[in-house]
Amino acid sequence: MILHIDMDAFFASVEQRDNPELKGSPLVIGGSSGRSVVATASYEARRFGIHSAMPIYQARALCPGLIIHACDKAKYARVSRQIMAIFRDFTPLVEPVSIDEAFLDVAGTERILGTPETIACMIKKRIQDELHLTCSIGIAPLKFLAKIASDMNKPDGITIITSQNATAFAQKLEIRKIPGVGPKAMKQMTLLGIHKLGDINRFSPGLIRQKFGKFGERLIEFAKGMDSRRVEPQEKRKSISSESTLDRDTSSGEEIRRRLLAHAQRVGRELRKKGWSAGNVSIKLKFFDFTQVTRQKKLSSPLASSTEIYREALKLLERHGIPKKIRLLGLGLSSFTEKDEPVQMDLFSEKDESCKKWEKVDQAVDSISA
Repeated sequence: MILHIDMDAFFASVEQRDNPELKGSPLVIGGSSGRSVVATASYEARRFGIHSAMPIYQARALCPGLIIHACDKAKYARVSRQIMAIFRDFTPLVEPVSIDEAFLDVAGTERILGTPETIACMIKKRIQDELHLTCSIGIAPLKFLAKIASDMNKPDGITIITSQNATAFAQKLEIRKIPGVGPKAMKQMTLLGIHKLGDINRFSPGLIRQKFGKFGERLIEFAKGMDSRRVEPQEKRKSISSESTLDRDTSSGEEIRRRLLAHAQRVGRELRKKGWSAGNVSIKLKFFDFTQVTRQKKLSSPLASSTEIYREALKLLERHGIPKKIRLLGLGLSSFTEKDEPVQMDLFSEKDESCKKWEKVDQAVDSISA
């Protein structure tokens, strides 16, 4: 059996724990400007219809007495590490999904620890006793069902889907609840008359693959009550990113380049701190009308220099242009290698020597910042 553990209103709960005066109050974590969005809303705030990713100005309109607290990423990351350490005391098979949720495979631990439900209760108790936080847990034989189950009895709940009823349960699920079914996919589902996951079985696998691509393969599997994905411990982060909402919508090249440089310095610093180089650079643009695009590039050789990361991101931006005013800008890195891991160098390029020089500058700046 697989456990999916999801912390309850994580950022807000941490702040309410650390600031007793915030307990019981409608609270959101996010920026104070009208263009900021809600990162997390406390359950008291959710009663007003406030939810994550909602613009702050809308949240204020729904709840005039709303408390807005700045996001303390360093603190949340520290608490997240404590939570993951608790999980690993129960099983080595822990797959973090985000800062506040993870999958755990507890197969083989029954003789020592008891049933999956017993293990879930033990985990909840330790998180409550040691960190004074609550979580919700879904237990199921399949990953996607465990994730859905963890959201069914929030906050501070446990939901179990047994092997015997997993297939029947899956087929009756509303299609909008399936992880990965976003607004675009939902439009296509509605056109096809797919409302429940089991409705997928009415169509040929070829049509589902044609309409939904790679995700279609997973939908076909889910609809049959199957999920071949295993819980895979992640020893290394898959990506590092930084993004920000602009103070006002803009198509100004100077403003956008300035922001892009700041993001490059931020992700580059984190990259070097871990002793990694990145093989992929990506940019994310959200426009004034809330449409969004992501563009990425595979690099000829891995980079760790903030200056070189910025140059590659700028090339991506210039290649694809700025067709309309931008609301949000982000920069991401992926495909990491260790700094001392051998890579293929370009014999005829001066770029590698330039990168080395800039990395020395970056290392000096990193030391000053630290």
